[in-house]
Amino acid sequence: MIRPASPSDATAVVPLIIQAMGKLAQKLTNVEDENVINQILKHFFMQRGNQYSYENTLVFEEEGKVLGSLNAYDGGKLHELRKPFLHYVAEHHHASGLNQDTETENGEFYLDSISVAPSAQGKGIGKQLIKAGIDWAKQLGHHTVGLLVEQNNPNALRLYEKMNFVIQNEKQFMGGLYHQMVFKINC
Repeated sequence: MIRPASPSDATAVVPLIIQAMGKLAQKLTNVEDENVINQILKHFFMQRGNQYSYENTLVFEEEGKVLGSLNAYDGGKLHELRKPFLHYVAEHHHASGLNQDTETENGEFYLDSISVAPSAQGKGIGKQLIKAGIDWAKQLGHHTVGLLVEQNNPNALRLYEKMNFVIQNEKQFMGGLYHQMVFKINC
C-alpha cells in the first residue's frame, strides 16, 4: 500500500533517502559520518516546509513495514524548500560555502529520491512509487514530471525509460553527470 508519510516514519524512511542519495548525502550535508547524516535528514524529515519533509514523501508499506519511499515536490519551489536545510548545515556543520546546484526547475514536479529496501527490490515497488508520483503530480495540476538519474546507473535508466520517461538533456550536478529525464502528463 502506498500512503503519505508521517513524522513517525522517519526511522524507516531516512535510511532509504540516504540510500537513494548515495555519495550525494555527504556532499549535501558536508558531513562524512553516516550517523550524523542520518540525524540531519531525520530532523528535516520530521519538520514541515523543506525538501526532505514527510509532507513531500510517499511510502510503500506492507504488513506494517515501510519497504520503499518517494520524495517529490514542485520544482519551482526548490530554493524555498532547500533554504532551511542550507541554513541548518551552515550553522551546525560549518558548511556555509556549499555550492548547491539546482537539479530541478519551474514547471515540473520533481521526483527527488526513489528508494526501495534491498530486501524488497525486484518486486515492482519502485515502479509503483513512480506511478504514484506521477498521479500525485497530476492531482496537483502539473504537466511534467522530472528526475535525474546517474549516467552510470543503467538499471534505473531502463526502468524510467520503460515508464515513458525520456532523456531531455545531460546535467552536471554536485560533481556528477546525470541524465535529466521527463515524463509528460497527458491532459
